Amino acid sequence: MKIIIIITLLITVIFITDVTVLVNGYGSSSTLAISYGSQTVCGIVAAESRQGVQCFGRNGSVLLQPNISYEGISGGRDFFCGLSSGGLSFFCWDSVFTFKRVYYNSTVRLRDLSVGEDHVCAIYVDTGFVDCWRGQNGNFPSPVIREKFVSLTSGRGFSCGILSGSQRIHCWGVRNDTAFGIQNSFGNISMLSLNAGDSHVCGFSTNGSLICNGNNESGQLDFPSSSNSTLVLGSSSLALGLNHSCAIGKVNGSVVCWGGNGGVTGNATQGISFESVVAGSNFTCGLTTANLSVICWGAGFSMNTTTNSSNVLPLPKIIPGPCTQSLCSCGVYPDSDTLCSGSGNICRQCENNIITPSTPSPLSPSPSPPPREGSKPSFWTARNKGLLAFAIVGSVGTLFGICTVIYCLWTGICCCRQKKIHNSVQPTITRGNSNPTQSGSGPLTPPFSRSSTIRRQSSRAMRRQRSGTSSIRGDRAQEFSLSDLALATNQFALENKIGGGSFGLVYKGKLSDGRKVAIKRGENSSKLKKLQENESAFQSELEFLSRLHHKHLVGLVGFCEEKDERLLVYEYMKNGALYDHLHSTSNVEKSSSILNSWKMRIKVVLDAARGLEYLHVYAVPPIIHRDIKSSNILLDATWTGKVSDFGLSLMGPEVEGESMSMKAAGTVGYMDPEYYGLNILTPKTDIYCLGVVLLEVLTGKRAILKDEEDGGNLIRMVEFVVPKIMSGELWDLLDVRVGKPEGNEAEAVELVAYTALRCVSVEGKDRPTISDIVANLDRALLLCEEMEFDEITIVSE
Repeated sequence: MKIIIIITLLITVIFITDVTVLVNGYGSSSTLAISYGSQTVCGIVAAESRQGVQCFGRNGSVLLQPNISYEGISGGRDFFCGLSSGGLSFFCWDSVFTFKRVYYNSTVRLRDLSVGEDHVCAIYVDTGFVDCWRGQNGNFPSPVIREKFVSLTSGRGFSCGILSGSQRIHCWGVRNDTAFGIQNSFGNISMLSLNAGDSHVCGFSTNGSLICNGNNESGQLDFPSSSNSTLVLGSSSLALGLNHSCAIGKVNGSVVCWGGNGGVTGNATQGISFESVVAGSNFTCGLTTANLSVICWGAGFSMNTTTNSSNVLPLPKIIPGPCTQSLCSCGVYPDSDTLCSGSGNICRQCENNIITPSTPSPLSPSPSPPPREGSKPSFWTARNKGLLAFAIVGSVGTLFGICTVIYCLWTGICCCRQKKIHNSVQPTITRGNSNPTQSGSGPLTPPFSRSSTIRRQSSRAMRRQRSGTSSIRGDRAQEFSLSDLALATNQFALENKIGGGSFGLVYKGKLSDGRKVAIKRGENSSKLKKLQENESAFQSELEFLSRLHHKHLVGLVGFCEEKDERLLVYEYMKNGALYDHLHSTSNVEKSSSILNSWKMRIKVVLDAARGLEYLHVYAVPPIIHRDIKSSNILLDATWTGKVSDFGLSLMGPEVEGESMSMKAAGTVGYMDPEYYGLNILTPKTDIYCLGVVLLEVLTGKRAILKDEEDGGNLIRMVEFVVPKIMSGELWDLLDVRVGKPEGNEAEAVELVAYTALRCVSVEGKDRPTISDIVANLDRALLLCEEMEFDEITIVSE
């Protein structure tokens, strides 16, 4: 039976790998891309040891750095991005080819990288869920729907994808009218492929029809169905621009274009067969079948190529598809081994059948089409054999799959849901009167009772608003006058004082335009040292926050520099600091704070962890906060947690694993012992601080407390709490205001506690990374949500 299961899994992997639909349009993944704002055309180079990216624009041709192998690229208005082979990272380049690594994860792979006008989206390979980066203010939304996607494409301010189960279209973005309008127009139609232009989308349905929806001001939806051309059914055969559309048509692979007021048609492509096409705003480029060169045409194509009149770009040979190690069920592209330089094969797409849009008939048999001009005649024979082999393997796989399901149901192994936890945060703790021990830096023992084994998982990407690119910008925030801010705070009245920061007091204020803000005013100390420290903290916050934009970092509105006065203006956080809700004397009864629930407490620390992940992982170079604590985690009107106070923040080492020698700074009770003892500063310093916050949230105790067992002497909360948790006393330590957790909620609380223990390890090397922490807190929050769902289901029944 085990052999049956293994064979079935292998067949399933092959099937999933080969039926993935790759899109190729205005903002979709391909081996060819256009950044239309700068009229830059890029392609993945063929027949080289590395499948690097080479571009041609107004300033000539350039091979991009880092020179690694890429499997797909996609272009937006003023930038484009490339997904590395294997999908573990992607890079983006601006108009002068400066690169920035936007995503990296050693275990979580991406596919279908899709760039819109100013945002990037991709699909996680393991889950099929979509995540998005960049966009306006670095916060382009990910889809709210939590379903698997087969493919993805992006336009201006929106993205659309094909859902795995129903094959229906789902769209989202900041241009909701465009996104929802397109989605509603497709309705319940099942689609095979999809391509986005600026404000319109076209694709092939499962019955072979070409369907276009969206803006039609220039006739970009009116494909010539009455012509004698047929269209090639497949994702690489469509390209959509600002107000035009193109498709690979006829049996010989020539291109048909429509819309755009006739500006994209002409004689440049007559008699030329194409493998794929991609569109800029008002021009189109295609990859020729004959020699894999790139040809561009259209009214917006005005590059001085110094080449012949055929508009062939001075680019090397471009690969027609990604090089893969997977089996190709529908045949291998001719001379694939040479094009990939021995590092894999280029698979033919299974969907590339010949369909006439006006008379789709996928169920009717049709004769095998002749080969395209410039392609090898043997391809069609190989392709049909591949399809036959795929059908046989699929039938056998179905039979084995049925047997496997029966076996699973019979043995019960399919009925028990495994809770997967990131294994870099896997201390195990007993309850009751156990005698725990700890040896070296390994996991804590013995195992806790809820699960004897904790397995590694990827971050639950589909539920995360991932941090995205660091959005580092050179622009500074709005500059205010001192009189403006004095007026906003009623001359810094005492009743408007709401707290203190790294270099001064914080006041609530209201600007002349009605915006509520928080204003931090530096202290005008006569002591030179204090004045210098305040100036340094002011400059640090201004420098970081004026170029860092993320939903889990407090936003900077502006600043004021007048004589000795230094003030910073932030977005107003209506619900104050996490510290206030944990330690305020008014928060005694359960009803006094919305944060007196385990779900909300976990959500807030997850928000803060995501903000910290943004600083550690996506900012270039990374940033070490150095003062993470509950009073620096603020809550807005929707109870979203945001990290604040960057007065002590520093640029971290660009090379992962390196440390800096730096005089210790921070807050007593939260400070990393490795940092204040040895002056060793790394991102793991922030991890320790966050661990203290996690314990603070669980126990409701302050970072420094009185040890009643030791005569009331002051002690660090970590020293008091950790030994008790390790000895099985977690449940006795939990904050009584929240209530005893039950069921999944109890498992979530355990997970947070064990994560916290790893965070406060004495040595930094034993602490998890921030991405590991986010993954575990994400999982803990899901457990709480599942608990609520179960309760609702029970009530409804």
